[in-house]
Amino acid sequence: MVGVTLIVCASAVLAQEGFFGRRSRRADITVENVPYDARFRFVRLRHGVESFGRGEPPWAHDYPRAERNFARILQEITLIKPHMDGSNVYTLDDPDLFAYPIAYMSEPGFWQMSDAELTGIQNYLKKGGFLIFDDFRGDHWYNFEEQVRRVIPNGRLVLLDNSHPVFHSFFDINTAETQGFYGPAAFHGVFEDNDPSKRLLLVANYNHDLGELWEFSDTGFVPVDLSNDAYKYGINYVVYAMSH
Repeated sequence: MVGVTLIVCASAVLAQEGFFGRRSRRADITVENVPYDARFRFVRLRHGVESFGRGEPPWAHDYPRAERNFARILQEITLIKPHMDGSNVYTLDDPDLFAYPIAYMSEPGFWQMSDAELTGIQNYLKKGGFLIFDDFRGDHWYNFEEQVRRVIPNGRLVLLDNSHPVFHSFFDINTAETQGFYGPAAFHGVFEDNDPSKRLLLVANYNHDLGELWEFSDTGFVPVDLSNDAYKYGINYVVYAMSH
């Protein structure tokens, strides 16, 4: 029943934009951020090059339909009442980022930072921010790992297993049974002071692409079980971050 609910709830977005209506498939993406008003809003991080492959920058993959679909699911099955009209997009050094406890980055395999951006994201984590990294695979790991080590010089990226609370904050998820978008998925994190009993600072969905599965969950293009699992991970991340 939950699986059916997740897919049906997202279907209204498709009616507005059309089958495979991906407005992000271009380089001139228009972003109109909404001022903070204390309500939950999905936040996406802008980074790296502004043109890539299909004509869109890596940070914008699946934007904005992924977060619109995800917000609808979040509203329907939790007590969180998010904005339903998309997300705000910030660079890593934008001071407005500090108003939001959770930030999502797509394609960290292409992530690069200026000194100002490095300082900005370090301060964001120190003030309690939580980062979600998504949509990367293969040798993209090496750039992701390099950038994380710049942000948290002594931080250790560790493989998260089923026992961590982030996988049980709303849904009970068995990570060992999760099929990633690009093959077997692996979920990594860095803990505050490298202490597993302390706060998880970030989570990285390696070999996976939750955003793609959110975006196309209402089209029939991706398997229902993969889309439902992707929503479960996203909801767990939000609930965990909002309560830690």
